[in-house]
Amino acid sequence: QVQLVQSGGGLVQAGGSLRLSCAASGRTFSEYGMGWFRQAPGKPREFVAAISRSGSGTSYVYSVKGRFTVSRDNAKNTVYLQMNSLKPEDTAIYYCAAQFLRDLLPYEYNYWGQGTQVTVSS
Repeated sequence: QVQLVQSGGGLVQAGGSLRLSCAASGRTFSEYGMGWFRQAPGKPREFVAAISRSGSGTSYVYSVKGRFTVSRDNAKNTVYLQMNSLKPEDTAIYYCAAQFLRDLLPYEYNYWGQGTQVTVSS
């Protein structure tokens, strides 16, 4: 199995940027497709972005396309979510997640990070 520890997040004004990191330990990181999800108060958890095991493929929810970029460094066992042009509606707890031997699916994630708060003020 894999353990995921998140860092980054915080409070930013609308239009600003943040970068989230998710460091993995345990099994071989490159065996896991990675995803980012978010959950706003009173709303269900939402798929945000995913990146394939090799890093060559990515997918995004429509609302973040062109603003968010997911990337990974398999040598550092870390996946990132760069968030630009942030909007108040991006406010949520963000989670990274790992899926074993799968790529780019918005579901079937086996392992989850602890979550990190992102708050965008207007």
